[in-house]
Amino acid sequence: MSEHNASPTSMRWMIYGANGYTGELIAREAARRGLKPVLAGRRRESVEALARTLGLEARAFGLDDVGRLTEQIQGHALVLNCAGPFSATAAPMMEACLRARAHYLDITGEIAVFEHAQSLHARARDAGVVLCPGVGFDVIPTDCVAAALKEALPDATHLALGFDSRSGFSPGTAKTSVEGLAQGGKVRRDGKIVTVPLAYEVRRIDFGDGEKDAMTIPWGDVSTAYHTTGIPNIQVFIPGSPRMIASARRANYVRPLLGLSWVQKLIKAHIARTVKGPSEEKREKMPTFIWGEASNARGEKKTARIRTANGYSLTITGSLAMVEYLMTARPTGGAYTPARLVVADLVTHLPGSGPLQIV
Repeated sequence: MSEHNASPTSMRWMIYGANGYTGELIAREAARRGLKPVLAGRRRESVEALARTLGLEARAFGLDDVGRLTEQIQGHALVLNCAGPFSATAAPMMEACLRARAHYLDITGEIAVFEHAQSLHARARDAGVVLCPGVGFDVIPTDCVAAALKEALPDATHLALGFDSRSGFSPGTAKTSVEGLAQGGKVRRDGKIVTVPLAYEVRRIDFGDGEKDAMTIPWGDVSTAYHTTGIPNIQVFIPGSPRMIASARRANYVRPLLGLSWVQKLIKAHIARTVKGPSEEKREKMPTFIWGEASNARGEKKTARIRTANGYSLTITGSLAMVEYLMTARPTGGAYTPARLVVADLVTHLPGSGPLQIV
């Protein structure tokens, strides 16, 4: 990858899905920093309009033909995929990146995408390509908390992670959540990912902003935290009102319906019409509280907490921190989690983050 010899600002790289809510935020911040990503996506009009505004190059293409996709990526050192749901975009883009020998990053929180990347580890290693999904709020902060807890309690057998975030959804995140509901809850048990009911476990947790009822969710760390720490039993929690928890449990009865493609299309069309991501003003006022707890066979426990910026703001700074790292570093190819690729305390270096405290 000769592009890596170029200076960071001249290295050729791409943001795919730059016309989406989060992709546009990242593209605008990249341009503000003097970076020159190629902006790409399916919809030519919106991608070109944004590129004109930012003085950047634009490309429009879909992901249906991996051969043609590879041609579009050829010559780029790196692709940051911001086009969700990643269940549809990650696999073809990873394949094209492996063929074009370009590093792959994305901002997913989808378990299946993380597991798919891990299944490609040997190919990525041989190609000298880094595959690192989850370089946004999903899953940088929780991944760093997992790594810190593993260091604090090396013989941990159980890991619980979670976050308290009150920011609204972007359209892409909302669509991903609908897909997730249909697939049920997920936890890791004895090293294996297993399907469980939604809101499978409920407990009281102080994420850093007072004790609240919280329920398990099928979050990306069920995959990534295992690859970061090797801890075999993992659950992820978010706070929920009694009504929200009851609704999640009721959803278990209609899950087969939610999995039907026409139902998914109907709900996603409604989301596209009605959901707009949070404004900058709203994001500024909404920090996120991250929590984790590790325990070992003797019953010893360690608890970690960190306050971070709003999830979307952290996704902007986190993803660009990973891009800038790959512009200068030359890691061995392979499938990585964020904490394993860069540094385990990466989250503490991002704007809006407080200290990572373990007790």
